[in-house]
Amino acid sequence: MADRPAGPQDEFPHAVGRPARGALRQAGYTRLAQLTEVTSQEVLALHGVGPRAIVVLREALAAQGRSFNGE
Repeated sequence: MADRPAGPQDEFPHAVGRPARGALRQAGYTRLAQLTEVTSQEVLALHGVGPRAIVVLREALAAQGRSFNGE
């Protein structure tokens, strides 16, 4: 089994789920602030990201006074 890097690989809430977190990282997103540059529909189009992940991400962004682009 390969060693995993120490520390978090992203700052998304754990409630987002592993498939969605992996899809976001694969697309180059590791911080919530980066999601303010894209629409929720663009994120939803990533394989592995479903409606529940969008709700959780939207809530996490709102808690920081942020939102997806265009919202």
